[in-house]
Amino acid sequence: MTEPTILVLNGPNLNLLGVREPALYGSETLGDVEEACHERAGLLGLAVDFRQSNHEGQLIDWIQEARGSAAGIVINAGAYTHTSVAIHDALRSADLPVIEVHLSNVFKREPFRHHSYISDVAVGVICGFGTNSYVLAIEGLAAILDAAKEDA
Repeated sequence: MTEPTILVLNGPNLNLLGVREPALYGSETLGDVEEACHERAGLLGLAVDFRQSNHEGQLIDWIQEARGSAAGIVINAGAYTHTSVAIHDALRSADLPVIEVHLSNVFKREPFRHHSYISDVAVGVICGFGTNSYVLAIEGLAAILDAAKEDA
């Protein structure tokens, strides 16, 4: 039996993690985040498909593909969180549990970051824990998937 796969999506500018505003986002790289996600998911009996794109359409294509291949989605859509109805619609159509992730506490930042087009299609939102936000999201999604198995 293959492990259920969690799609971990990263939006624009997250490829610069570790060098972009380290005082705000920390010094860990996206590669470090990916390694932590694989490690934690493996301990929980899950696999991770970890991707990043600066392009909205690419993220939407991956979300649509996930419908047939993933058990759930963890997404840090970056700035698209606050602007993309298209990503919202794709996530809603995926019919998968979604957890929204942010490295920083968006509610302590500029007012435009307080609104998310993703939150209302997500089962949960994790923000403000730096790169550990991703590990917390993996753990949360694992609990959701376990509960669904028990209910089946």
